[in-house]
Amino acid sequence: MIDTLIAVIQSVIGQLKWSLSWINIVEIFIIASSLFLFYRKFIKNTSSEKLVKGIFILIFMWIMSEVLILINLRILGLFVKGLVTVISLSLIVIFQPELRRFLGYLGQPGFIGKTLFSKDGISAKPDEEVDIIKEIIEAVKYLTKTKTGALIVFKKGVDSGAYPDVGTKIDAIISTELILTIFHPNTPLHDGAMVIYKNKIQSAGVLLPLTEDPKLSWKYGTRHRAAIGMSEVSDAACLVVSEETGDVSVCMDGLLKKYEDLKTLKEDLESILEIKKITEEDVAKHKNLLDMLRGK
Repeated sequence: MIDTLIAVIQSVIGQLKWSLSWINIVEIFIIASSLFLFYRKFIKNTSSEKLVKGIFILIFMWIMSEVLILINLRILGLFVKGLVTVISLSLIVIFQPELRRFLGYLGQPGFIGKTLFSKDGISAKPDEEVDIIKEIIEAVKYLTKTKTGALIVFKKGVDSGAYPDVGTKIDAIISTELILTIFHPNTPLHDGAMVIYKNKIQSAGVLLPLTEDPKLSWKYGTRHRAAIGMSEVSDAACLVVSEETGDVSVCMDGLLKKYEDLKTLKEDLESILEIKKITEEDVAKHKNLLDMLRGK
């Protein structure tokens, strides 16, 4: 059986060697590029990304079924091939949101330019970009002044999404007014957490896992315990505004840091959200570069 398997593999490799032309190589490159582009734009950093590994396993199983048939293990090979077929059909249901998003994206005007020349399919002009840090700081300033409780999760990747998948989906641009509306005591979503991902408010009213640390002080309420619990099971950062004292804290890796002034909070948020702070030195360098290009 092993000799037969080796002979089959050698035969397949020999056929590929003599049948592949430059046109076939170009076709393979186009297909591979298209699949990679589809993955990067519509699957990467989503809940479906983990299922991609399953697709590779299905491909391996299909290859194995063909090999089993070639070495006269037809019943086993046909069983594996049938199993792969059934699972492949179910992928249409599993990837339904991504497929719907992809078809809608194809219908947009200028989608080729957006796909090839913009990041994540979005071509926003610099003057249209929202100052995210300013909007968050203004909201926190009002929340601390009025002692309104708030819990904001800054989600960094797919692993951070293990828990914030439940709640009310919002998918909105960050604004001070929207943050204050969500955490207003008379709204249904004020008790849960608000999740920010990719510089947008992804969802609100999210329930987070509470920490089980027995050494945690009794002074910390449910919001603080939820922030610590979330940071213990993920790489997310959690901002908490205390309802009793109005104090502001940020929790990362299970550690809680209290802020006495909003300036320090602003600097830490810039680091968390990976937003480069433009200093006067940067502005001067940019001006000098422009002067050199203009020949001054």
